[in-house]
Amino acid sequence: MIMKRLMKYLIIAGLLLTPVFFLSSCKDFLNPDQELNITEDQLLDDWYEYRSVAMGMYGLQQDLVEQLLILGELRGDLLTITPNADPDMVEIYNFQISKENKYASPANFFKLIAASNNFIRLLEKERPEVTDKQSQVNNFDRLYGEALCMRAWAYFNAARIYGKVPFIHESLVTIDEINQYVNSPGTYIDSVHIVYSQDGYYNDTIYNKDIVLDKQFLSLDLVLDYFTNELENKVKAVGVNHYIDNNDQTWEVTIWNTWAYHALLGSMYLTAGDYVKAASHLESIVYNSTENRRYQLDNAFANASWRNIFGNIDVREHIYTIWFDKANFQQNNMQSIFEPMAPHKYMLKPTRAAVLFWEAIFDNYTINEDSNNPWRSRIGNPGMPGDFHRGYGVSYAYIKDEMVLPVDNVRMMLLLKREEDMRTAEIFTADHDTVVWKYSFNKDRYAQDANFIIYRAAGIHLYLSEIYTWWAYLQGDLVRTFTNNALNIVNNGAQYSVLSNRPQLGVRGRVGFGGTVDGIKVGNINYIHHPYTNEIVSYRDYSGVLYPKQLYLEEQIMDERARELAFEGERFYDLMRVAKRRNDPSYLASKVSAKYPEGQREQIYNFLLSEENWYIPYFK
Repeated sequence: MIMKRLMKYLIIAGLLLTPVFFLSSCKDFLNPDQELNITEDQLLDDWYEYRSVAMGMYGLQQDLVEQLLILGELRGDLLTITPNADPDMVEIYNFQISKENKYASPANFFKLIAASNNFIRLLEKERPEVTDKQSQVNNFDRLYGEALCMRAWAYFNAARIYGKVPFIHESLVTIDEINQYVNSPGTYIDSVHIVYSQDGYYNDTIYNKDIVLDKQFLSLDLVLDYFTNELENKVKAVGVNHYIDNNDQTWEVTIWNTWAYHALLGSMYLTAGDYVKAASHLESIVYNSTENRRYQLDNAFANASWRNIFGNIDVREHIYTIWFDKANFQQNNMQSIFEPMAPHKYMLKPTRAAVLFWEAIFDNYTINEDSNNPWRSRIGNPGMPGDFHRGYGVSYAYIKDEMVLPVDNVRMMLLLKREEDMRTAEIFTADHDTVVWKYSFNKDRYAQDANFIIYRAAGIHLYLSEIYTWWAYLQGDLVRTFTNNALNIVNNGAQYSVLSNRPQLGVRGRVGFGGTVDGIKVGNINYIHHPYTNEIVSYRDYSGVLYPKQLYLEEQIMDERARELAFEGERFYDLMRVAKRRNDPSYLASKVSAKYPEGQREQIYNFLLSEENWYIPYFK
């Protein structure tokens, strides 16, 4: 086993990195007040120092979590502000974001990119085998893969936020230099670039050489093209296997690993619209043959067990998770942002649309259908309202006087609404705050250490469902589609079971909504239901036309992503991706603007009709 030992707290090329302990059974990060400035000629003594550098980079990722959550959700349709919101959150909510906004600052991206650049450069120089695709894989190759993934992920997220991002040259080694470079008029003179002699770091014959850097900005498309190519061609392996030494499987999914590598590439290719390559990487995860039940939507997190996804790190669902732990001074502000209980601030809350995704869904209902005269179709048994496995008590909660409303009260409220007794129903939640609960579930009030999930199994399955909705191919003279595969992935996992001989329930099926009626159904006639009573209020007739069916299925999958992945940082980018695919900015504009008060709704809608306004104009 790895003995408990103190790693050097490193500054690589002028960038502070977070210190780390290695423990025999778990992760244990140091108090960040302990600092030691080490030069490059001192830091490459042994393997543990390389690993310490990498762990410091994971500390830089932790610093991005709140920014990623707020920018990915508050600009979407599922999250809104409360009167307690700070001015920076109000700016984001109103799409009037200043350069001084702490959530809009690219500084933490710059730090992570520069640290990754430096570590990649050091590995290429000191361990040149990492660049040789023919050499045997070792732990330095795995570290190299982690650093390449981290850098690509940082650029990808920055480009999704800002629309374009400056290319950070490897010679820029401090945040001050990066800021001077970014703010330069066009070129930047880097006068501290150190050029080493052929003998390397340990030779005294080193000198400074002025270099002129042309400022370059990479658009989102260029970021996707450049970094997917780099990951495909440079990565030999990803993720050091700590389980061998510490017997703790969760280490694997709190660092960049093989599955996270595929998830990153899959999401990047999906954003680029390359469905074939996206599917190839995503299928590598869900059809993996190394561990029989890993990343399968089986009964491991079925029904009430779904909430356990957020109580612990579990390698059956988690693919890559940014880890926090109060006991080791690794905390975040998510509870403070969302909870109304003292000492927290309750600055953001779910929108009404978000809550309806869970409350306006019905289980085990029946339809008395007249397919020839669909306007005559009626609901038989309306079924039971509410997704209580993914919704109330885990994704959101009602709280009054620091007490969470009991789940039985919420069930009764929804049953009263089903019977159209709205006056009595509203008594149950009168004067209650509606609260995001995902980062408070299974936490004490002062924990402030909820993990932040970057990739997990259900999100990957839903990505594949989205791809299969639009993927078509020629078979002879006929155009075939994968739409049935898309439905099966969401509803019951039938397609996976046939191909992989594994028990599957599907995204909805594992929480009880994947049946023949309460599952997603896309046919010639598609009924529209009342959100509270489940009565049929209208229908859409798509007889004989494929494209409207695909649009309808895509809409259902996006709704399912909201139920499954709400408040996990991806909602605004989901809406962006669909709007771009449809070449219809009104898709995003209509969904986001619906959360605003009537006097502001049209203004926000018109503003978001321009794709340029989806990005924070930090680099204009």
